[in-house]
Amino acid sequence: MEIFELHQGTSPVILAFPHTGTYVPPQIRDQLNDNGKILADTDWHIHQLYRDLLPGASTIRATHHRYVIDVGRDPTGASLYPGQNTTGLVPETDFDGAPIWSEGGFADTAETQQRLAVYHAPYHAALAAEVERVRAAHGVAILFDCHSIRSNIPFLFEGTLPDFNVGTADGRSCAPAVEAAVYDVARAAEGYSSVLNGRFKGGWTTRHYSNPAGGVETIQLELAQATHLVAEAPPFALDPVKSERLRAHLTEMLKRLEALAPSLAEAQP
Repeated sequence: MEIFELHQGTSPVILAFPHTGTYVPPQIRDQLNDNGKILADTDWHIHQLYRDLLPGASTIRATHHRYVIDVGRDPTGASLYPGQNTTGLVPETDFDGAPIWSEGGFADTAETQQRLAVYHAPYHAALAAEVERVRAAHGVAILFDCHSIRSNIPFLFEGTLPDFNVGTADGRSCAPAVEAAVYDVARAAEGYSSVLNGRFKGGWTTRHYSNPAGGVETIQLELAQATHLVAEAPPFALDPVKSERLRAHLTEMLKRLEALAPSLAEAQP
């Protein structure tokens, strides 16, 4: 099993899929309890949802599950949201706060460091190289970090999550025009709710690669899974009718970002 799947495109837009992988090596899967083996915290079908929406876009997808190690987390283990419930590099619990490991199965420090080297570092080395390749080719790279999550998770947030959760690290990760290109579509989408920099402001990838002054724009979209799944429960099946309706709005977002790239490149010092 490859650590990641990379497709190098011709567009200034890069799509990243850190949490759609479901592969768990057998020796790690054996340490999961019955709850953990459900893999409930997967970003179900997100890479399929975005497929061919912007044919020239580069894509990178982690193939392993976030329970092996979460490539969306800071490799130092620092929390993205201090003071709020969240999960770490190797999660101890699922998003509901329930244990996912059998007794003695949780990775110790040495095991975590090994997984960082085997899974986390190669994914980000490839992503960093692709960001630089695209930036060199176009004068700008726009990294769109693609995520999804269940709509109701009391352990992580109160109430029902909006359908579109746009994160730009409170406006620091990208130019205002990039933020507007995505959020204006979300806000205008009939029948959907949206929020800008709400509970999800952009993860480590969004924050780490962000360098608008250097030609790298980053933005994250966290979709509520109610927008595209039959039900937010096993078997987490993709709803084709919901998906096609949603894909129209995602396409508009990505096309607007791509169209922005030349002006962003011209504005570079």
